[in-house]
Amino acid sequence: MYAIVEIAGHQFKVEKDQKVFVNRLQTEEGKKVAFDNVLLVADGDNVTVGAPAIDGAQVGAKVVKHLKGDKVIVFKKKRRKGYRVKNGHRQALTEIVIESIAASGAKKAAPAKAAAKKEAPKAEAPKAEAKPAEATQDLSKLTVAELKELAKAKGVTGISSMKKADLIAALS
Repeated sequence: MYAIVEIAGHQFKVEKDQKVFVNRLQTEEGKKVAFDNVLLVADGDNVTVGAPAIDGAQVGAKVVKHLKGDKVIVFKKKRRKGYRVKNGHRQALTEIVIESIAASGAKKAAPAKAAAKKEAPKAEAPKAEAKPAEATQDLSKLTVAELKELAKAKGVTGISSMKKADLIAALS
């Protein structure tokens, strides 16, 4: 069984008990961390692909240690100009060990804050409930710009950073 999961802005193909070096995580050594942005889970011939992520899927890992990567030399030169600059860089990394891959049934780590934000607009939205049920189905056919206009009209906050799925969830 393996999964493709997004960790710290990069996508990794991970299996149970695999060691992975990722960009530095803000978690102490020895602590457990869960990643819920799972893009694909494969168990033998059974492959589940998310759009973009799989709801309820989660990858559990343990932080082993924080370290720095190998030195990378950055050399810049402009020929015939006498311009040469040599810099080095060592990337801050975190070594993690994948402990578990849950294909479904896992709860997301951060929806408590999102649920609190979503409940407040619902209290103000009795006007929206007067619309027929067909309007909620047509939200997926609208463009992101149209969804943002609807969200502005309803008074939803933080719409500039929302994706289409988030806008539909906030409006329904």
